[in-house]
Amino acid sequence: MLILDDFGLNSFGDNARMALLDILEDRHGQKSTVILSQLPVASWHGLIGDSTIAVVIMDRIVYGSHRIELKRESIRKKMQGFQA
Repeated sequence: MLILDDFGLNSFGDNARMALLDILEDRHGQKSTVILSQLPVASWHGLIGDSTIAVVIMDRIVYGSHRIELKRESIRKKMQGFQA
């Protein structure tokens, strides 16, 4: 299992975009991949960049996936008494 945590903190450069595509291609339909992000999936395409490659990457990520969206306040905020 591969876990990508904090997906989308930075936009993708050419090398990162191609590396992600290679990784997802190798794993597609064979191995589990978990992606955690605070960004909505709808914004991932623009974050990835190059539209052709982004479509291929998103195809590998979205189709056949199980999506869980949490809509609660951050537990870290509650634990640390953080006030925005």
